[in-house]
Amino acid sequence: MLLAAEISKERRRDALHESLEDAKPVRLNGAFCVWLMGLSASGKTTLARLLAEALEQRGLRVEILDGDIVRNTLTKGLGFTREDRETNLRRIALLAQNLVERQVVTIVAAICPYHSIRKEVRATIGDFVEVHLNCPIEICIQRDPKGLYRKALAGEIQHFTGIGDAFETPERPDIEVQTHIENPEECLARILQGLEALQRLPEDSPAPLEQEGEAPGPRRLSCKAAR
Repeated sequence: MLLAAEISKERRRDALHESLEDAKPVRLNGAFCVWLMGLSASGKTTLARLLAEALEQRGLRVEILDGDIVRNTLTKGLGFTREDRETNLRRIALLAQNLVERQVVTIVAAICPYHSIRKEVRATIGDFVEVHLNCPIEICIQRDPKGLYRKALAGEIQHFTGIGDAFETPERPDIEVQTHIENPEECLARILQGLEALQRLPEDSPAPLEQEGEAPGPRRLSCKAAR
């Protein structure tokens, strides 16, 4: 277990180094999209909330886009075939692009299971940071907070990611955290460090002081819980 953890740490460092080499220079404190992707029950909800709070404390406007909420509101009627999944993700990407253009840091919490659609949403959004929540499916099945794996294993849900449909492991995520080894606070710290290294955030920047007459603090547009 210790050897596997060390190998994984080396892999994360190599991935971040490659991301830094490929990254285009960006303006610090500009808006960007952080896409948290991973299996159901990998910890996207918890980390999306923690990250939103941390970024707001740095004086940024933040919005969370949850894949399930978008599916149940703006894209109602879509199923779980590959085609429908990709349609849902394309619509999320367009929403994220719109928010980023309006200088809103956008956190997307959605599984995004295929290599091809990841490339597509990255191209759509532009300033995009891919964060892989690496958690073995066995652990996700044990957690199963919504009982979805139980239903999928019983055949009640078709095309469920990790059971009836593939989750293609990200090959070169910008940031990777292991949510079955690191606690949420450690994962958050790693994500923030990664964003600083990628020049999306200045290092350990405090929230700006409010000027007289300004509205107090950043306004969260409608930060919703991610799955």
